[in-house]
Amino acid sequence: MPGPYVVPVHGDADLPKEVDVVIIGGGIIGTSTALELAERGLRVALCEKGGIGHEQSSRNWGWVRISRRDPREVPLMAEALRIWSSLDQRTGRATGYTRAGIMFTCANDQEFADHERWKRNLEGYQLDSRMLSRTEFKAMFPNADMDIKGALYTTADGRAEPQKAAPAVAEAARDKGATILTECAVRGIETSGGKISGVITERGPIACSAVVLAGGAWSSLFSGNLGIDLPQLKVMNSVLRTKPLEGGPEQAIWSKGFAVRKRQDGGYTIASGHENVVDIVPKSFRYAKDFMPALGKEWRSLRFRLGGRFFDEARIANRWAMDEASPFEYNRVLDPKPATKLSDLALANLKKAFPVFEKVEIAQRWAGYIDVTPDAVPVISAIDRIPGFHIATGFSGHGFGIGPAAGRLMADIVTGRPPVVDPKDFRFSRFSDGSKIELISGF
Repeated sequence: MPGPYVVPVHGDADLPKEVDVVIIGGGIIGTSTALELAERGLRVALCEKGGIGHEQSSRNWGWVRISRRDPREVPLMAEALRIWSSLDQRTGRATGYTRAGIMFTCANDQEFADHERWKRNLEGYQLDSRMLSRTEFKAMFPNADMDIKGALYTTADGRAEPQKAAPAVAEAARDKGATILTECAVRGIETSGGKISGVITERGPIACSAVVLAGGAWSSLFSGNLGIDLPQLKVMNSVLRTKPLEGGPEQAIWSKGFAVRKRQDGGYTIASGHENVVDIVPKSFRYAKDFMPALGKEWRSLRFRLGGRFFDEARIANRWAMDEASPFEYNRVLDPKPATKLSDLALANLKKAFPVFEKVEIAQRWAGYIDVTPDAVPVISAIDRIPGFHIATGFSGHGFGIGPAAGRLMADIVTGRPPVVDPKDFRFSRFSDGSKIELISGF
């Protein structure tokens, strides 16, 4: 895989005959759900079609942030920050987490006012988040050359290493008794009396009473084979990482020209802070109406592209039988070619802002597909139509940082415990119950 090197997790050899819960997907959401459930004493099998964390969970920026989130996600992210602070101790493994702070720069008075207004979403959480003036920003970064009004600075925010986190959580779940199955695609579910009774994997059946679909960009395809219409599309983000560099910022910084965060190895992860690529595919037309409000707000940051991906997805079967190979067995890892122009431009902008990066060396590039919903808020929900079936997906580029808390909420829903936060805003039925679907920028 030419993408980022992920700490390897070797899957278990034996397929369990029966468990309480099967989790489909081995990213940060699926592994976090598995750990939560296993710690509660449930028998868990996690099935991943490829390798643990090999798609977007290892390809994201590595930001662990509560700042600039949709207000509907803030309570869950506050819980995530608490979990991250002790996750290394809990798992017995390094995730690279450190609370180094994140800054969102403001180019003008309007952006400064918008960020200041957003900061009110953190009232009552006892988290240090404040507005920095241009002078204060310059005092923190005396060698920076940025014409800005100021910045939103949240010291409670941090960073972790995407290539380490999901594997660490998966191994911890196995320590607690979960079965971790890699290169083991789930083809479909089985029901008895209308309720979940098991799954069929490429290696055979597993009996269970509950299933959690945490398939990231693949969730809509899997759901569609069950007759469940999950509005979800993919957005591609491109990233580069550098070799170690002395003298760069400790804090992660976002601006319209670049996004940068320091890595545990002393290098930096760099990406466009504003632009992403959207491949036009058959589902783009299917869900055009659902995503139109979001498009109206975000079109300036999206680069639409019609190319080979349209035909790649057109060839993927939308329906398949459980006694034949599923599309997931032919697509073990989504590994798109990065849009180098965007990441090169981000690096060029970063060099202008922080001259220390003039001497930086590029070590690697990659891209990943972000699973997005029409309102950019995830689905973390039971599916009423199929008792025992649950979906945790559509994290819309916000999933890495919030993942541990999303796993906790999903485990609460599966086990019937009082939820760690109100799950109303994450319910699947919002797409069909007449609710207003709106994209909230966080301001």
